[in-house]
Amino acid sequence: MTPAGPEPVVTADDPIRSGDPIPTPSSPPPDILRAASMELVVTDLAASRHFYVDVLGLVVTQEDDTCVYLRSFEEFIHHNLVLRAGPVAAVAALSYRVRSPADLDRAVAFYGELGCRVERRPEGFVAGVGDTVRVQDPLGFPYELFHDVQHVERLAWRYDLYTPGTLVRLDHFNQVTPDVPRAVAHLEDLGFRVTEDIQDEAGTTYAAWMRRKPTVHDTALTGGDGPRLHHVAFATHEKHNILAICDKLGALRLSDRIERGPGRHGVSNAFYLYLRDPDGHRIEIYTQDYYTGDPDNPVVTWDVHDNQRRDWWGNPVVPSWYTEASLVLDLDGVPQPVRARTDTSEMEVTIGADGFSYTRKGDSPEELPSWKQREYKLGHQL
Repeated sequence: MTPAGPEPVVTADDPIRSGDPIPTPSSPPPDILRAASMELVVTDLAASRHFYVDVLGLVVTQEDDTCVYLRSFEEFIHHNLVLRAGPVAAVAALSYRVRSPADLDRAVAFYGELGCRVERRPEGFVAGVGDTVRVQDPLGFPYELFHDVQHVERLAWRYDLYTPGTLVRLDHFNQVTPDVPRAVAHLEDLGFRVTEDIQDEAGTTYAAWMRRKPTVHDTALTGGDGPRLHHVAFATHEKHNILAICDKLGALRLSDRIERGPGRHGVSNAFYLYLRDPDGHRIEIYTQDYYTGDPDNPVVTWDVHDNQRRDWWGNPVVPSWYTEASLVLDLDGVPQPVRARTDTSEMEVTIGADGFSYTRKGDSPEELPSWKQREYKLGHQL
């Protein structure tokens, strides 16, 4: 029997168009290199430190009574994750490194032209980072841009310190936003490029993956009530590292931290595991996506009804993965108001009462095996 060909549509250019784009500034954008770090506000610093250090194995660079600065094993800058104690669990900053100090001047001009609130501190907002710009972007997210950093020991060669589930780098963010095409157009103005997306036959866009470094994404845009953070992802070298983390969580009687997976995505082709930290912040452990750095790298568009888009093995997505996310803060530390998505939601059209999914395009809902049909209906996940 000849296997069926791939269902996603491959195109040369981004197929997503916004009907309500944010104006494109005349000022050139800052040259963003990569997603570099995240600042999370946590309500129990000791519990969060235990989860990220003792369970997941991130390395402590610096800490005090209010903050813990953590990094992955292959990182050479001061930190990839800041845990800061606070009254409300939320995201204080999604941090990108830029190519040069001059890019901070460009950031001030670019966002200033858009009327965004911009703050700049030559001494940085957190330890280990120099001159920094923080902005509340037009989508409502708190972005941080920096170049000057304190270098620390890269532990890539310290195999005596490795564990079976070692996390080696921060890979990406995933942002929840009501209007995905509008968000895509804005990030394209910042120099991001779409690598993959999910749409339906009517052209509704449910999610998009966008990159600066030459992998599938530095951030993804997921359609939903926002602005909120869906997750931050750390990479491992191999899928066996992810399996080792699952075994460790089981041995520690922390299996309830596993929200989804392990599995392999259709989108990105990566092996994944989703965890929830003590405050409910979602962490993805991620490995084995693919190179996207050529200028003519094609865009892959998935049908929202393809049950292999989110999980290549066809396993259903738990409803919490679609509905729950972390609040984000403004520059004063106040939670941003959440705006409702008005386009149809991915959960409603695929696992809701009237939803359907397919394994082979053209099959009717009844052709999904009986033991699979119940998996994709709300109320039947046990």
